[in-house]
Amino acid sequence: KRTGEMITLKELVEEVGSDACRFFFLARSADAQMEFDLELAVKESQDNPVYYLQYAYARLAGILRNADENKNDLDNGDVHLLSTQEELTLIRHLLMLPEVVDSIAETMEPHHLPHYTMELAAAFHSFYDRCRVISDDKALTSARVKLTKASKISFGRCLSLMGINSPERM
Repeated sequence: KRTGEMITLKELVEEVGSDACRFFFLARSADAQMEFDLELAVKESQDNPVYYLQYAYARLAGILRNADENKNDLDNGDVHLLSTQEELTLIRHLLMLPEVVDSIAETMEPHHLPHYTMELAAAFHSFYDRCRVISDDKALTSARVKLTKASKISFGRCLSLMGINSPERM
């Protein structure tokens, strides 16, 4: 643990990786003081926001692989079947992405993207925990697979905009 020691950006990237550096720097407003938690940045748990986001992306990819292997319809789900609070919350978060990106571009405040992406991850994890995506109900499975596919696309765009890797597996 470092206490007040200066560390170069190169040393920081070597110690925690470029994904963690990008996220933690982007997550702070330009006018806010930077405190970089090295222990948190290397932790492989849900406490680490980068791990949390990449885990959500990998989980989405895994669901879609499973759906594909089970020959589930990946594109023709009827989203009108999605009615649980978790499904609707996730849909609302997905619909906010264009507005968030426009706002970031207009205000030049990129720190909003990591925060939005964390909220999107929380909405997805809540959906995943409470709604079985692949089930015996083929119509509902198709609708949830469609929502999962849209979520993966949005997550991929967010991670790409932040310059963070999108792992298909973890």
